[in-house]
Amino acid sequence: MIDQNRKLATFPAFFKVAGKKIAIFGNGEEAFAKTRLLANTSGEITVFADAPEPAFAKFLEQRDFTTIRAAYRADQLDGATLAFAATGNAALDAKIVTDARALHIPGNAVDQPDYCDFLTPALVNRAPLAIAIGTEGAGPVLAQMIRARIDQMLAPSLGPLAQLAEHFRDAVDRHVPRGATRRQFWRHFFSGPVRDEVENRNYRAAQRSVTDLIHNTNWVRGHVWLVGAGPGAVDLLTLRAQRVMMEADVIVHDALVPEAIVDMGRRDAERLSVGKRKGCHSKSQDEINDLLISLARQGKRIVRLKSGDPLIYGRAAEEMAALRQADITYEIVPGITSAFAAAADFELPLTLRGVASSLVFTTGHDLNSNILPDWAKLAVSGATICVYMGRSVAASVAERLIRAGLASDTTVAIVENASRTERTLIHCTLEELPAIEDQTQLNGPVMVIIGDAVAGANFEHSTPLSALVRQSEAA
Repeated sequence: MIDQNRKLATFPAFFKVAGKKIAIFGNGEEAFAKTRLLANTSGEITVFADAPEPAFAKFLEQRDFTTIRAAYRADQLDGATLAFAATGNAALDAKIVTDARALHIPGNAVDQPDYCDFLTPALVNRAPLAIAIGTEGAGPVLAQMIRARIDQMLAPSLGPLAQLAEHFRDAVDRHVPRGATRRQFWRHFFSGPVRDEVENRNYRAAQRSVTDLIHNTNWVRGHVWLVGAGPGAVDLLTLRAQRVMMEADVIVHDALVPEAIVDMGRRDAERLSVGKRKGCHSKSQDEINDLLISLARQGKRIVRLKSGDPLIYGRAAEEMAALRQADITYEIVPGITSAFAAAADFELPLTLRGVASSLVFTTGHDLNSNILPDWAKLAVSGATICVYMGRSVAASVAERLIRAGLASDTTVAIVENASRTERTLIHCTLEELPAIEDQTQLNGPVMVIIGDAVAGANFEHSTPLSALVRQSEAA
């Protein structure tokens, strides 16, 4: 019933109708609604209505539309660019569209999908800016609800601002270089002093601001966003991350970031993979730092896209230091870290009143030394321990924690590919945990969560580690 991979059956497009004949047929509310919608355009609207209802007739009298009070004839379609059949008579509407098709004129018959060569959208009008919302007929009311929300979000000044951009486009083409520099120009145009002046209806001041912007290139500077892509699920990407990805000229991403998230960037943005998957680094950290600096000095705006949160095991410190030293501006865009996603998959409270009031994030690598880290003592006192990239260090983690005094039967939750549809949930005790190292089928990022609070998780969809071990031995 629900197809997660469904594609659009209609392609959104905008017809050029300025000065062209648009034919509307009908007398009642349906024809009236189409006419009100088309009144947003500069098309030559011709209404064929032999007996329009009073409200419709009054509307037509008040507008500069051509009204033909005659019954339908096929020659009424001559010269039309679009045809709307809204007579209320299904057979007549079908005939009008059939006649239109014979003349290669796209037609639309109300409530007859088979006689609709195009669909009319819910429209947000900020001419020349237009936002069209369609549902392929599945939910016109939904489209209207969305239209109302978008209409409230968008300032009325967007129309005049877009007109100003239209006016200055030739000057920008002559004086502002193409590529990243021009994109930055338009970002400043639509988000800086020009926009502010237009919002205040100071149109002359706005024009002066545009001229200053064209001839003053001090704003041409590169910028870097260090962005957390989250644990992998596309819908866990933050709104801010989505926004800056649409502004970026270049997206520099790690191997662990799913392609579906990388593809959420601007369509024409350059995409550069820098690897950094465990055991397989296509670029060193120094090379990545140099790349970010080089791109920024070219005036480009770069998203450095990292799995999870950039400030948690994301090596953001080295990149921030390099950017500061190079006098490159940057911004941190937090992401949902994998520990939170793994806990959500297990419905696992990371803190629990009276049981666990502390939370520790670690990679476990510090347990490879002979010195017991301070957080191990916290584990014994009830803290919840989240071990990133935990499969390869599981034996060391379990051994040291048991030696420190943590009960060997402490519950452990293990999640591969947290938050993703292909995630794997496993549970065991601390004593059993070392066996996870032999489960080589777990080739995605693995999060290990240890502590008394883990016992409160939901294990309904989780597999005991012992069962996986038996399956591996049987194979």
